[in-house]
Amino acid sequence: MQLDYIISISKPILEGAQITVLLFVIAIVTSIPLGFIVTLLVRSRFKVISILAQTFIYLMRGTPLLLQLLFFVFGLPLLPIIGEYLVLDRFVAATLAFILNYTAYFAEIYRGGLLAIDKGQYEAAQVLGLNRFQTMVRIILPQMIRTVLPPVANESITLVKDTALLYAVAVPELLHYAQTAVNRDFTIIPFFLAAIIYLLMTLVLTIVFKFLEKRFSYE
Repeated sequence: MQLDYIISISKPILEGAQITVLLFVIAIVTSIPLGFIVTLLVRSRFKVISILAQTFIYLMRGTPLLLQLLFFVFGLPLLPIIGEYLVLDRFVAATLAFILNYTAYFAEIYRGGLLAIDKGQYEAAQVLGLNRFQTMVRIILPQMIRTVLPPVANESITLVKDTALLYAVAVPELLHYAQTAVNRDFTIIPFFLAAIIYLLMTLVLTIVFKFLEKRFSYE
């Protein structure tokens, strides 16, 4: 009987898991490179650009992701004058909030990775006659990747769990369908099923990042 019930609720919960995975993929693929761009902007020689980038990071990291989700989903349409042009699909608005939030966090991770590199590396690159772009690509980035992989892995796993916040803005994801089943059937089995799916997702990420850490580690 329990097996039949699990099978019956698996379909809607797996449909919700597709939304969870879709949000994760879009957010991670977008925010990882954007985070590095923001890091470069913070290090810009132009003070205005650097200050704007730092302000962006401060705002995104200094306010709760849930508040940002509520703002992008429900707040943007209420802005004076331009609000009517900012009415977005809830999933799109939520995805935008996730991208901006995690871009800021990844930017700080990259900044820390760059600060961990000895200044002598830059001086050695100048002696070899490398320009700034060549120095960054050939010398700095490979070393930075080794440094930032563990914290990037942690943030990626956190992102998987944070996707559950979509529930707060009525986007039907994994937790939404699990909660619906619990309320309807008065059983906690859907929660256990949702937990297993989250654990499988984080397990896959853990394996992938462990492989990458070994791949980029020193011999």
